[in-house]
Amino acid sequence: MALRIPKNTLPQLFKDGYKFQQGVEEAVIRNIEATHELSEVTRTSLGPNGRNKMIVNHLEKLFVTNDAATIIRELEVVHPAAKLLVMASQQQESEVGDATNLVLVFAGELLEKAAYLLRMGLHPSEVVQGYELARDKALAILEELSIDKVNSLTDANEIKKAVRSAISSKQYGYEDLLSEFVIESAMNIMPKNPKDFNVDNIRVVKIMGSSVHESKVVRGMVFGREPEGNVQNVTKAKVAVFTCPLDISQTETKGTVLIHNAQEMLNFTKDEESQVEKIFQELADAGVKVVVTGNGVGELALHYLNRFNILVVKVLSKFDLRRLCRVIGATALARVGVPMAEEMGYCDIVETVEIGGDRVTVFRQEDNDKSRTSTLVLRGATQNHLDDLERAIDDGVNVIKAITKDNRLLAGAGAAEMELNKRLQAVADKTPGLNQHAIRKYAEALEVIPRTLCENAGMDATEVLSRLYAAHFQEGGAGATIGVDVENDNDGTLDAVKHEIFDAFYAKYWALKLATDTALTVLRVDQIIMSKPAGGPKPPKQQANWDED
Repeated sequence: MALRIPKNTLPQLFKDGYKFQQGVEEAVIRNIEATHELSEVTRTSLGPNGRNKMIVNHLEKLFVTNDAATIIRELEVVHPAAKLLVMASQQQESEVGDATNLVLVFAGELLEKAAYLLRMGLHPSEVVQGYELARDKALAILEELSIDKVNSLTDANEIKKAVRSAISSKQYGYEDLLSEFVIESAMNIMPKNPKDFNVDNIRVVKIMGSSVHESKVVRGMVFGREPEGNVQNVTKAKVAVFTCPLDISQTETKGTVLIHNAQEMLNFTKDEESQVEKIFQELADAGVKVVVTGNGVGELALHYLNRFNILVVKVLSKFDLRRLCRVIGATALARVGVPMAEEMGYCDIVETVEIGGDRVTVFRQEDNDKSRTSTLVLRGATQNHLDDLERAIDDGVNVIKAITKDNRLLAGAGAAEMELNKRLQAVADKTPGLNQHAIRKYAEALEVIPRTLCENAGMDATEVLSRLYAAHFQEGGAGATIGVDVENDNDGTLDAVKHEIFDAFYAKYWALKLATDTALTVLRVDQIIMSKPAGGPKPPKQQANWDED
């Protein structure tokens, strides 16, 4: 007879303080509950009518946004299973830049459906197997559902088809205005081969005041500060870029100078001045009209720069300094001195412009081919509003990047999800064995997108979904593009293609893939073993009223 090992031996393996959970009830269901909580947080922010979240992070910075990527970045999620969802969403953000909320919501819903199957008696491995089949089938069907494509990346109307929906899900009401800004910026920098399109070349500068309608696109770079010296405007300028401070160089060792009389004092300072003058004299002789520094400018240096009519700008961000070098074709030097001809940059116009009471410096290239950067100057009433507008623009630009990789489009407004639901239901009907239950639940989980769109718009979700089902199950597939009408004008449903509501195929493809893979990872977990956190008890906080008797 085999020796039976007692059940409670596991705690003896580890040090004291280990937490240990196992089995469907303790591990799987608990993980599902945690992930569901997280997806419920962002679910109300999905779509054009998605509500904003007000988040105060650990640095007491306030965020008011409905952008899922920002919400989960600022929420410090501790639960390990929920962290998997956060990672998948961040991967979607880095891969596509849009549809991060779709990953969270869909993964949460898949796990919620899986919990039902587990309670019905299916084993987690059977659910996993069914979900894997459903995922492969869903991605294959998605290929068939593309109904349009962006034919030309040089035609503003073609690009607008993809960009408009992405922006309206963040800034409903401003989608046409912001789409025009995004498209104009993209067209300014669109390379000959659209696959080389770089998101980083579209910059956003936020200036408080006025309204969104006063925003504008500038070809070139805008810095939110004015030049340091007296020179404000220069044209056809050679530019020298330095990362070091423009100041008298400090020696590494300290020395003591003994001065006997006033004449020696004058000679000492004169020598220093002539040295600084020589540096800037050489710059002026080399034809440099603009100097950009990533550090401070000394008073003596500023005096000579003004004397030689050289415009000097401080750019404190090293990333902006690199971008500027790319725009003007310069090399950033780590020492003060005359740059060689190939290290100098060239800019057609460097000017100081006043925008809403703020003076900004603009580096502009007149020639189309030379301008590799476009800047969108955003205006708005509050800093939070400007930040949210920037996130919407960021999504729009990322969608353009997505369509350079894959130009196919799907019907938006939840129509693609409903059609996918219908096709997967048909697949489930033909699948033998236990897998059919998991495939059916996967199909039902896709319902969450149109349902959430309805709920966030304040509509009766059950009623609208029944109309969507009726439309999509018509003979001949006539209702394949019927989606949710968030304005609730026409029974809550509309034809997404006629209303030009499209989703980028690339974003949807990756969102479904990442969401399913995350759900499968969570379902494959059957034990949770957590060690005791490091460190002793936290020190007592100082009392607020410590100085009162």
